[in-house]
Amino acid sequence: MNPMTNGFLLSLSLCLDIGIVNIAMMTMAMQRGYWTGFWLGLGSCIGDLLYAILALGGMTALLHFAAVRWSMWLGGTVVLVVLAIKMIASAMKFRASQKQTGDLVNQGTYFQQLLKGMLLALSSPSAIVWFAAVGGALIAQSGVQGWEATGRFLAGFFGAGVLWTVAVCFVARQGGKVFGEKALVFCYFASAGLFAFFAYQVVSSGYRTLILGLPA
Repeated sequence: MNPMTNGFLLSLSLCLDIGIVNIAMMTMAMQRGYWTGFWLGLGSCIGDLLYAILALGGMTALLHFAAVRWSMWLGGTVVLVVLAIKMIASAMKFRASQKQTGDLVNQGTYFQQLLKGMLLALSSPSAIVWFAAVGGALIAQSGVQGWEATGRFLAGFFGAGVLWTVAVCFVARQGGKVFGEKALVFCYFASAGLFAFFAYQVVSSGYRTLILGLPA
């Protein structure tokens, strides 16, 4: 698959994983206007991009070791499958609540919202582990090598986050809270589908390259 497409879909799967950033972004767009939510979301895109760069840079140097490739294949598959199951379970048990985001809806400049979004994206202790496992597995099977391919991967990754931010803030602003809650459930299912797709991609590619010995 094209590196930009891979980066775009990976970022989209992360965006669809509903968490504090997405809920805060929707809440701000609904309560304080489109641009407030947009700048918060843009900050989270930058935070995710920093993690993606760390994952790409750190894993590329290690992928010529067979043990690392096997670990990334197996580990990435497990992470993706678990996340797909988690998204389905979350959709089935979804209960709308905005208690987590109440403190986030306050006064502040757009630049402050940008910084807040970055901090929210970088605050998860498991985020770097997730990027290392999934990003490393995808690098191993997608052939992301060299500055050009890496640049396209990161461009697709960042572009998907920005497009997601634009769309979510628009829907939240126009649709209101009721429509937004239904959109959250849809995103859970869509996220599960994308995680399952990547799991299949990692499993099939690892089988070809590590077991059958075929080129990636």
